[in-house]
Amino acid sequence: MLTELATALAGGRIRVLDLTTPLSADTPSLRLPEPFVNLIDFSLERVAAFEPTAPAWQHNNIHTGEHIGTHVDAPCHWITGRDGADVSELPPERLVGPACVMDFADRAAADPDWLLEVADVEGWIAEHGAVPEGAWLLLRTGWDQYGGDRERFLGAAEGGSHTPGVSAACARWLAEEVPISGFGVETVGIDAGNAAMLEPPFPAHNFLLGADKYGLTSLRNLAQLPPQGAVVVVSPLPIVGGTGSPARVLALVDV
Repeated sequence: MLTELATALAGGRIRVLDLTTPLSADTPSLRLPEPFVNLIDFSLERVAAFEPTAPAWQHNNIHTGEHIGTHVDAPCHWITGRDGADVSELPPERLVGPACVMDFADRAAADPDWLLEVADVEGWIAEHGAVPEGAWLLLRTGWDQYGGDRERFLGAAEGGSHTPGVSAACARWLAEEVPISGFGVETVGIDAGNAAMLEPPFPAHNFLLGADKYGLTSLRNLAQLPPQGAVVVVSPLPIVGGTGSPARVLALVDV
């Protein structure tokens, strides 16, 4: 079976699609209001390049927070999962799985504060089939189109941050009733921009990470995936003690 997969990849019968936001100093990152503290943005520090101290090579240091750009949230990132796995302990078999892509870009375009509800997921299941065990449930809102505009991507406006997400009731239901490995979004975080106003605050983090289900953010190119049938590969750095990590996220899609 694996030989057949390799042959299909080499022969172009399976396409490898990159779902990752390129990581640079311009990559938008979450901004929490005072008195909360923020992570540092990504930066690249040149160490040496083809000079006497490095005559045949170049290399750099990187400086970054864990939750910058396309990244994974491990259970220990949130208080409800504080005794759970760090990012180095995530089972590799749960980082590869079926992709279930729910496309609600039209709803988010009409209302940047739109929240996914249980009825939306149930309607998607009725149309596209059950969510397989170990799947990654990926929410398409069209938000990746704003990735080059920091303020628009973060939804910064009077009254807080306006980006789509998931309701508290839906987050609890996904955590308790749907057999997913993780929940992925195109926005800067797995919760809506104004999720601090929900009960409980930041319900996607609260319920999903507390239930040992992982978060995945700042995805791109979800519009190129079918609702069912693709396979997603999530590759965070195995940072010992890490609450999350920037990740390269790939999808395998039949041509």
